[in-house]
Amino acid sequence: MKGISMRGTDFISELEAAVDGALIGRHLDVVDPWLEIAADKLLETCRWLKDLCEIRFDGLQCITAIDWFEPDPKKAAKVEWEPHTEVIYHLWSTKARASLVLKVKLPRWQGNEEGKIPELSSVVSVWRGADWHEREVFDLSGVQFNGHPDLRRILCPEDWDGYPLRKDYEMPLEYHGMRGR
Repeated sequence: MKGISMRGTDFISELEAAVDGALIGRHLDVVDPWLEIAADKLLETCRWLKDLCEIRFDGLQCITAIDWFEPDPKKAAKVEWEPHTEVIYHLWSTKARASLVLKVKLPRWQGNEEGKIPELSSVVSVWRGADWHEREVFDLSGVQFNGHPDLRRILCPEDWDGYPLRKDYEMPLEYHGMRGR
């Protein structure tokens, strides 16, 4: 659509003015333009992107998570990042025929307390389709979505222990009498 561009400074300055402190990083001149958003500003940013910005990101295509963790101590010593969980949102604007990726970095464990999963605001109130996506990320990657209307496992059984897409996950040897390996 002519006149609407995410690559210009207008889009970024409008976002920064509308949601102060939301934007941490950006890379817009790529095939999949992305913005890094502060975790505590995610919900407000998503509402602005859907309802108030000119581009109107009316579609949520998917939500996923990446566990940035290296379990091998020798390899971990060489990485240039601290272990964290990154939640990724792929958005689409029907009006502008444009896509945008949002990235939110979270600690692997809430308060560095092992076993206590990180928390993030649910965006189900913005895009109803986020419901099952957030449940999948919760189930497989261990992210608690605060405000989700029905956050429970979607792929693993309710009594499953752990989060299979975390790099330190250990597959159980047995589950209800069934051999796991």
